[in-house]
Amino acid sequence: MSQPLPDGPASASALVQRLTAVVPDFPKPGIMFRDVTPVFADAEAFSAVCAALAEPFPEFDAVAGIEARGFALAGGIAAQRGVGVLTVRKAGKLPGDVLSEAYALEYGEAAVEIRPGQMPAGSRVLIVDDVLATGGTSEATLTLLERAGYTAVGFSALLELDGLEGRARLEPRLTVHTLGSAPA
Repeated sequence: MSQPLPDGPASASALVQRLTAVVPDFPKPGIMFRDVTPVFADAEAFSAVCAALAEPFPEFDAVAGIEARGFALAGGIAAQRGVGVLTVRKAGKLPGDVLSEAYALEYGEAAVEIRPGQMPAGSRVLIVDDVLATGGTSEATLTLLERAGYTAVGFSALLELDGLEGRARLEPRLTVHTLGSAPA
């Protein structure tokens, strides 16, 4: 059951900190996984968090959600703001013509994809995800959106993992907004 919430980004930050579950040794030993699904399950918290993620960005035409938890956040923000959603998928998940952007992982490479032509060229897009860590996926998403002809207006995430430099990778190119931080 949800609890009454105070207004504003500060309260959204407190909700993220309070409701996020920390799962040790997932998906492998030594990793402290931040499970934000309890934030999504609380209707009032989810609404407050979506509003707070979008608050610094007054104008955008769509929200790009990064697979998978970014999809939920993008949908919530888009519904509140009356704009569309773009889904940024892992490679191989979209049919037909796609644009793909590879990025480095600790051991290997991955890629994200988007279907081109979903919005008019020049459309302003807010990028959202649950956690900003090293910034590899987020930076690849930014490049992918630019290649699709869109203009990224900013990046928002629920949590930023300390010491992993994700913000430093993105800030030269766009404004980064997070609702809280956590140890890596």
